[in-house]
Amino acid sequence: MQKLKVNDTVQVLAGKDKGKNGKVKSINFKTNRVVVEGVNVVKKAMKPNQANQQGGIVDLEKAIHISNVALLDPKSGKPTRVSVKKVGDKNVRIATKSKTEIK
Repeated sequence: MQKLKVNDTVQVLAGKDKGKNGKVKSINFKTNRVVVEGVNVVKKAMKPNQANQQGGIVDLEKAIHISNVALLDPKSGKPTRVSVKKVGDKNVRIATKSKTEIK
């Protein structure tokens, strides 16, 4: 079972955006990278095309390594590690700091 999922709220632990919070937009498990809303924003020059008629300089959110983010505890709002526990016949994610279930 995955410890991070799309729409989880995470905090950045390292890099130029250290300390920022945001929601996970996408995850690439092959390269172990995540795209977090409002984090690692870069400017890129884009040519005009069908989707972007005008072109110009665009702000893009680039992926960061999954080890540089930590899930926020639903109870305290602080970064926590995640453990997986089997409850009945399905696996449940548990925040290790407060021992609460992550929805």
